Amino acid sequence: MSFLHGGRHLLQVRSLLRSVASHPTQSQLKTNFKERLFVRTMATGQSPGHQNRLAQEKSPYLLQHASNPVDWYPWGKEAFDKAKTENKPIFLSVGYSTCHWCHVMERESFENADIGKIMNDNFVCIKVDREERPDVDRVYMTFVQATSGGGGWPMSVWLTPDLKPIVGGTYFPPHDRFGRPGFGTILLSLAKQWREKKSAMEQRSSSILEALVQATSSASEGESLPGNECMEKCYQQLTESYDKRFGGFGDAPKFPQPVNFNFMFRLYGCKPEGHQQGKNGLEMTLHTLRMMAKGGIHDHVSQGFHRYSTDQYWHVPHFEKMLYDQGQLAVSYIDAYQITKEEVFADVAKDIFLYVSRDLSNKNGGFYSAEDADSLQTTDAEHKKEGAFCVWKDAELMELLGDKVEGSDAVTLADVFCRHYGVTKEGNVDFEQDPHGELKSQNVLIVRGSLQDTASQFNLDLAVTERALAKSRQILHDQRQKRPRPHLDDKMLTAWNGLMISGFARGGQVLQDQQYTDRAVQAAEFIRQYLYNPDTKCLLRSAYCDIDGQVTQISEPINGFVDDYAFLIRGLLDLYEASYDQTWLQWACELQQKQDELFWDDTGNSGYFSGAGNDPSILLRLKEDQDGAEPSGNSVSALNLLRLSQFTDNTAWKERAEKIFTAFENRLKKIPMALPEMVSALLLYLSTPKQIIIHGDKEASDTKELLSCIHSQFLPNKVLILSDGDSSSFLSTKLNLLSTLQKKDGKATAYVCENYQCQLPVNTVAELQELLKR
Repeated sequence: MSFLHGGRHLLQVRSLLRSVASHPTQSQLKTNFKERLFVRTMATGQSPGHQNRLAQEKSPYLLQHASNPVDWYPWGKEAFDKAKTENKPIFLSVGYSTCHWCHVMERESFENADIGKIMNDNFVCIKVDREERPDVDRVYMTFVQATSGGGGWPMSVWLTPDLKPIVGGTYFPPHDRFGRPGFGTILLSLAKQWREKKSAMEQRSSSILEALVQATSSASEGESLPGNECMEKCYQQLTESYDKRFGGFGDAPKFPQPVNFNFMFRLYGCKPEGHQQGKNGLEMTLHTLRMMAKGGIHDHVSQGFHRYSTDQYWHVPHFEKMLYDQGQLAVSYIDAYQITKEEVFADVAKDIFLYVSRDLSNKNGGFYSAEDADSLQTTDAEHKKEGAFCVWKDAELMELLGDKVEGSDAVTLADVFCRHYGVTKEGNVDFEQDPHGELKSQNVLIVRGSLQDTASQFNLDLAVTERALAKSRQILHDQRQKRPRPHLDDKMLTAWNGLMISGFARGGQVLQDQQYTDRAVQAAEFIRQYLYNPDTKCLLRSAYCDIDGQVTQISEPINGFVDDYAFLIRGLLDLYEASYDQTWLQWACELQQKQDELFWDDTGNSGYFSGAGNDPSILLRLKEDQDGAEPSGNSVSALNLLRLSQFTDNTAWKERAEKIFTAFENRLKKIPMALPEMVSALLLYLSTPKQIIIHGDKEASDTKELLSCIHSQFLPNKVLILSDGDSSSFLSTKLNLLSTLQKKDGKATAYVCENYQCQLPVNTVAELQELLKR
């Protein structure tokens, strides 16, 4: 939730916050990243077998804290009742299992017996996995952002027993230093104030909540449909933030931001010829994707992408790997390949699919959430270090890659590999990216030149050089498996699985590889079996793994949020266009109806709320209005509704998309770069979409040739329908047009239509290519 609207209310919030406590605010407590110290104070009074209530949970993040001396509770009635009965404020800690600074705060504070005692004596302590409960996270992150001007994880918020926020921030160091109070001092200060000024704190928290309600309720009020000016401004704003040398939008730290790539590709796709903005946007995006693929953010040895780069060069990453990045970036690289036909982009997409299939896949078909950034350097090490699983010392590489390159008596694999990937004896990580010395003498692999540069350096043939590098990468991958692995978050989220289904489905379409389509089908079937209630037609948020890797569930399963519905519907639409199985399209329609029922704001403001509004512990019902690491549910829903309206000729869904655009009119007009995915949807709305219908037998070679022709071209403003003449099929009941179609000369036939008014049918690839150019 952003705060560009309701500014008057937010000023009131900040004013109220300043008067809540006499101790410094979080903005005053913040220290420079480089100055933060790792001060690990181990719990001294903790018995080896000690476990708190979190030991009964299934969230990997909550289980990480099950041995803390803190008397943690999960979010729920038991904790709320205890706070009210004992008249204690609540300390709420929100994070996720692969969060580096969450680990730091746990080591420094939550494992410290003295700090744990202060927490237990004075507060009811609640731990929340933000990936499991994004509704809780959004409410209190809204508060932290509004009152401190920033946010992040771990998020630390103190609440009244009725869950109203008092004060909050992110990471707090454990002890006083540099004239700033540490976490222990802040705890004691707030406990004292609660005892002495409880009524004033409760009154102010009520005022803060009221101001937040007013601010957030005004954020989605629009009056008219926005137009092309949003596209123009989004392009302008992104262009101004573009790094011409290294690619990317914005300064370091650099995030992948696939939503920006989607917008630029769609802008190009609307007018691929003779449209300078489209061409410029395409080049910016392609350059960024190339630089990311060459950078350290890309795992050259074991595939996949890390979360973000700490520098402008895409070199030294934050090493965690998230499923939502893999799913979205797979689509970005597939789009890039579809437009350019450059194999490098297809190779990177295949690289992502390999990583996810190998390391983030449950045997029953679901996708796991993430791999951690931190791991032990050796099996007998006591402390984890960031990047330990991924980095290399020069001497280690010289030993592992000592074989000679084929056809050479002098050049070793190590020579070629170290030259190509920027390895140095002293390590290639600058102090600025490693203030705590965790990567000292280590190398993060990055390609600064080209394959040709490396081959020329050693007078080698290009093919020989590539084989040497491939052999080296495999040797290092095998060696890496002997290292202690990072923590795997084996929680399976419907929303993120939906994003990955899109990735594999698009891979199946464009790369013409059935194994990718089959993997998407397997994941969709997993969700239908484990994360869907056919009686209520509702989705669940999450499923879990037991120690044997079997799928399990918590005692009170968490209902799905709007992201779960929107991202899965997108995945199912992409899956239909890869598999042509109308089962997935029909399920997408049913889920859209359920999403409308559960989350639509029918009070007049329109748009989708993030949650269903049936949980009294959630004090703010919010609408996500920013496309960030993940696109917002409203942005994806707008695209889904437009696609569904084209698939089913249902104008009501198009009208609902119009209402979303209107609801976010102010946001789209003032700062569209905050909603590039919604601007992409707006581009589709303002265009004239094509319905491309192939009338033929699914398994016939002539049908496959026409489908292959379509998937070889980047056509973002189209829907693809395969009609086999079955009058009882789901689509035949929705589209009367299908019953009128016939094969031309007995062959599979293509119909290219706009508003279901079709051009003359064709049945050769050459004719279809000409039609698609118009």
